[in-house]
Amino acid sequence: MISQFTPIAAGQLATIVTHLEMRDRPRPRPIKPVPLRLKRWQAPSAEKYRMLYRRVGEPWLWFSRLAMTEDALVTIIHDPGVEIFAVLDPQGIEVGLLELDFRQTGACEIAFFGLIPALTGEGFGSWLMAQALSMGWRAGVERLWVHTCTLDDPRALGFYIAKGFVPTGREIEVLDDPRLTGLIPRAAAPHIPVIEPS
Repeated sequence: MISQFTPIAAGQLATIVTHLEMRDRPRPRPIKPVPLRLKRWQAPSAEKYRMLYRRVGEPWLWFSRLAMTEDALVTIIHDPGVEIFAVLDPQGIEVGLLELDFRQTGACEIAFFGLIPALTGEGFGSWLMAQALSMGWRAGVERLWVHTCTLDDPRALGFYIAKGFVPTGREIEVLDDPRLTGLIPRAAAPHIPVIEPS
């Protein structure tokens, strides 16, 4: 089969989204102690939430929650079926985000999962995933799922597979570059070039 190329308009980005799921609770794995802890955020303000969302996701062009109106965002982050945790370092500084979404009966989506770039590659992600799996697999949950894309850390897909998630599908997402729409600073994600519309 001959490969096909699909042009992407200047000012837009395209990414391949991979959906993954886990249907059986994995056996606990030994995790080395880390100097981090989780703090549950009960109904955080939109401003507080977006601050951490930016800190963790801006290097990877996370923007979906920035594009929402405040009312739409608050509807999600104040929903009793959504649990939000900040990852704190020993000084109490917020350095990561874990968001579990139980709004779909019988399922838990790991909606957002990440640490600031300075903490990646140190084993902290394995610790955070252990927390996510421990809390996600609760009574009534039959499926955990997550998605990642090619704008994310290039190690993300392999990480999820290594933790027991199975890829179930792919989609191509085309979006306006959030650095050109003003949602994210122009200097963010310098590894992904900005292509200006003419």
